[in-house]
Amino acid sequence: MDEKLTVGIADMKMVKGEGTLITYALGSCIGICLYDPAVRLAAMVHIMLPLNMEAGRKTPMKYADTGIRETLRQMEAQGALRGRITAKIAGGAKMFEVGGNGLLGAIGQRNIESVHMVLKKEGIRLLREEVGGTVARTLLFDAANGQGRIRSYGKPEVIL
Repeated sequence: MDEKLTVGIADMKMVKGEGTLITYALGSCIGICLYDPAVRLAAMVHIMLPLNMEAGRKTPMKYADTGIRETLRQMEAQGALRGRITAKIAGGAKMFEVGGNGLLGAIGQRNIESVHMVLKKEGIRLLREEVGGTVARTLLFDAANGQGRIRSYGKPEVIL
């Protein structure tokens, strides 16, 4: 039976060989799926914000920069090799109209840009993305084959 692990907000889970990682309610947040096909190691991190601006924060998975780096470190500790790891991402929607030039309304776009920057800096190839828009997403990621699926209310399922 396929094990399903739920990844919460500001959380990361990893599974090797068999199993599905799932996260819900990706609005402006981004779900990042990292995968090493040689060892069939899958990880998913659900980030909320683009950058960790304070040293010593206790929730590195909340931020794109520290969340991705910590996930890569833990994957390498489980036998993944940086050169084989690929990424797929979903989320970064604009969920609310915010008046003025406030940064709150643009948090989804800022998350997308930060994730792109960190993946590039860490040498991780981004294979696919389903980002932006105005709808929340549920993201599933299969460790057996590295396939992602996205479900959104009133829309057909998207293969990632």
